[in-house]
This record gives sequence, C-alpha cells and structure tokens, in this order.
Amino acid sequence: MSGPIAKATIAEIEPYKAGKAKAAGYDKPIKISANENALGCSPAASRAYVALANTLHVYPDPQANALRDALAQEHGLEPSQVLFGTGSDEIFSMAAQAYLNPGDEMVQPQFAFAAWAIAARAAGATVIAAPERDYTIDVDAMLAAVTPRTRMMFVANPASPTGTFIPFAEIKRLHAALPENVLLVLDGAYAEFAEGRADFDAGFDLARAAPNIIVTRTFSKLYGLAALRLGWCYSNPKIIQTLNKIRLPFNASSGAQAAAIAALNDRDFSARSLARVEAGRAQLSAFFAEIGLAPLPAFANFVTVRVTEATPQTAADIEQALAERGILVRGLQNYAMPDCLRITIGTEAEMQCLETALRSILAR
Repeated sequence: MSGPIAKATIAEIEPYKAGKAKAAGYDKPIKISANENALGCSPAASRAYVALANTLHVYPDPQANALRDALAQEHGLEPSQVLFGTGSDEIFSMAAQAYLNPGDEMVQPQFAFAAWAIAARAAGATVIAAPERDYTIDVDAMLAAVTPRTRMMFVANPASPTGTFIPFAEIKRLHAALPENVLLVLDGAYAEFAEGRADFDAGFDLARAAPNIIVTRTFSKLYGLAALRLGWCYSNPKIIQTLNKIRLPFNASSGAQAAAIAALNDRDFSARSLARVEAGRAQLSAFFAEIGLAPLPAFANFVTVRVTEATPQTAADIEQALAERGILVRGLQNYAMPDCLRITIGTEAEMQCLETALRSILAR
C-alpha cells in the first residue's frame, strides 16, 4: 500500500535545522550557534512564569489581551491589529496558508531564513530567490523577480543568516513598486538591534497605512524568551481578521504571556542585553578582521564571517575544530553559504574563549 500522497511541494521542503546544541565530551558547551540572549532572560520574566506553576490546568487568554495592550502601548499601535503566534514561524505559516495557493510564487532574498520557504512550499507555492549584492538584499533584484504569479514576498531587516541591513528608504521603495495583491512580510526578529540607527524604521506606520504588509516580531532574541515560543505581528484589520480565522486557539501560553509582559517592563535588562550585543559584535568583527577572516557588516546579535581562500582551513574545518574544544557555532552550508560561519554574541568570557580557540586553530 502506498498510503496518502503529500502535495508535490512538500517533497521539496528541507526540514528546518537548528543550531547545534551538543558537543561530544562536554556537558555544557559554549553555545553560540542559535542567536540566544547571552544574558539569559529578565529575572522578572522568570518570576512571572514561575508564579503560574499552580494554574497549569487553566486555559490561557485566547486573545492575550493584557500582552496585546502592553505591546500596543510600547509601540504606539492599535491593540486590535496585533496578533500572536507560536514564535514568528507560526505567523509565517498562517500568512502563507491564507494568501498562497498552489502554483503561486513567493519571492525572498538569496540568503533567506529557512522557515519562510518551508511555509510557502507547505502551502503549495513555488519559492523564487532573488540574487543579493555582497550578502545584502538587492531591492532591484527582488522587484525583477516579481511575476504575475507572485503573491508574497519576505524580507528581514536586519537579515538572517547574513546579519546585514538596508535603510528603511529601500524598504519603502520596494513596497511602493509592489502590486497591491502581493503581501510583503517584514520579519523584524532582529529589529531591536538596529533601532538606534537613523536610517532604521520598524515599519509599523507603513503597515498601518498599507493593505498588503505584515510586520513580525519575536520575544526570542532581545528578550531572551526563546523557550516560550512567542512571536507577534502587526497589520491592517483585514489581514489580522483573516489570520485570526486560522490561528490555532490558545497558541500563546499563559506563562509566555506573563513572562513577555514582565520582559517588556524590564527596561534595564533590555538595555544591558542590547549593550552586550553592540560591544560584542564590534569586538568580534574587529577580531575576525585581525586574524584574516572576513566579517560581514553586522547589525543583529551575531556576526557572520567568511573564511577566505587565504585561510588553510575551511569553514567546516573550523566549525568542527571549535566543537572539539566545546564551542558551538553555526555553519551555513544549508544556506548555500559553505564558506561562512554565524557566531552569536555571547558573554565576554565566552567571546574570549572563542578568540583563544580560533587563534590556536588558525595557527596550525
């Protein structure tokens, strides 16, 4: 018996590969492979989560109203135009399910977050990758990839896995040239790490006025709540109403909602987290240049670095050698960047261990 047959586009999906979490011989390796917060999470968020330990039998607020109001106040948004997901990933899947039909096309940059293509292909769509320029989104190439079959486009700013950035004027130019029937998803997973730039904008005002934009955010990075899987988005009422029709009920747990509110209010922790990233990525980028590697411009909480031909070892060699020393980084072979490594900004001590290990490895 052959059994049920999945959609053809499902066969094209490469399952998502998370950053490595284990190193042989080490109970607690230095894990700088998954862009987690080096400082952990807000103590207030931890306390808020633990405080609900005796209410696990109670369903969470299905609309997450308290958190919705807190986010709306924080960002100057309309609460009714905020929607939650089990991480940003679920929002990508909901949007693809709602707006992509078999045979439609989704356009993304050449080096794109893997979950976007998974969502599009699961909906039966074809994924089109637009060339990048120096590992940075090329707006003209993205627009050139649009055809009459295009129904969705994904852009992250700052981007992952590259960590590069484009000015908001380029995002506006991209959107202005798109047909209104193409949904533009602006993935802001790393937005907090670029908010200090004069040429950055979160995109909320643009999404408020436009019929075809979703802005997504996450509590996983700056706020350090990756384990709770909580993402959110902002869009116009029509899109939010559409996504709410297929959103799974109770998809934001009570613990996640309470921890997120506490994390939003702990501005000291957020400021310290941001300061650690800004200092760490400047130091790490300078170190890579010093030892003959080629860091890409870094605007998120990680640095992606190219291993050049002048280096005797390959990126895979270096990744393995670091793992043998109990240090986990992210190889980017599955992102068609086999000569690159993505390294999360860790604590000062973790970054010092990384530098010591890399000097030893490259000296061989």
